[in-house]
Amino acid sequence: MQINFDNRVALITGAASGLGLAIARKLASLGARLSLLDMNEAALAAAWPEQQEGILLQVLDITREQEVQKAVEATLDKWGRIDILVNSAGITGKTNIRSHEVEYQNLQRVFDVNFTGSFLTSKHVLPSMLKNNYGRILHIASIAGKEGNAGMLAYSASKAAVIAMAKVQGKEYAQTGISVSALAPAVIETALVKAMPAEQVSYMTEKIPMRRCGTLEEAANMAAFIVSEENSFSTGFTFDLTGGRATY
Repeated sequence: MQINFDNRVALITGAASGLGLAIARKLASLGARLSLLDMNEAALAAAWPEQQEGILLQVLDITREQEVQKAVEATLDKWGRIDILVNSAGITGKTNIRSHEVEYQNLQRVFDVNFTGSFLTSKHVLPSMLKNNYGRILHIASIAGKEGNAGMLAYSASKAAVIAMAKVQGKEYAQTGISVSALAPAVIETALVKAMPAEQVSYMTEKIPMRRCGTLEEAANMAAFIVSEENSFSTGFTFDLTGGRATY
C-alpha cells in the first residue's frame, strides 16, 4: 500500500510541536499541502522556518470561534478546499492532583483547548468537506479518555469528550464521503509529557505492557493512514496507540 496526499489539503492544529508537528511533517513528505495552526508564533516559525509554497502558517487561539473561522477561510481562499483536518492542539492542565483539588478555571481551560477547539475547527471545516463529498477528520484523544488517569481529571474528561465527539460525527457524516476518527495514544515522547511530574509519567508508563513510551514517528505513521483515502470503511472509531494498554 502506497499512501500519498498529492493534491490534498490538510489543516492541522498544534502544528508547532509534538504530535501536530510530527503529523504535519509526515503528510508534507507524502505530498500534502498544509495549513498549520498554532498559538505559539515563535515555535511555529522555528518549526517551519522556510515559507514553502505548499505551507500556510496561521497563528491563532483555537478556543475563539471567530479566529478559527478566519483560519479556515484563509485556507479555502488559498487552495479552494480542505480535505483533511487533524486536531492535535491540546494541554494537560494541572496534573498529579485529586478531584477535590482541581480548580474550575483550570478545568475550563483544558476543556476549551482540548474539546471546544476541536469542535470549532470541525464545525467550520465540515461545510467544505460536504461540498466536495470527501473528508478525513482526526481528533487526537488519549487513553486517558477511555480509562481515566488518576490525578488528571480535567485532561481525562476532556479527552473522553473528544472520543464521544468522534463517535457522534462519525455517525452523522457516514454517508457523505467524510470519515471522522480519534486516535488514543498512551504516553508519547513529547515536550508536553516531559513537562509533567515524574510521578505522573511513571504512573502512566507502568500501565503499558510494552513498558515504553510510544514515539512521534509511530503516531505520525498511524495518523497518516487514518486520514488517507485507503482508510475508507472506518468512521466513528478510536484507534489504539497504547503498546497494549487499551482493553477496548
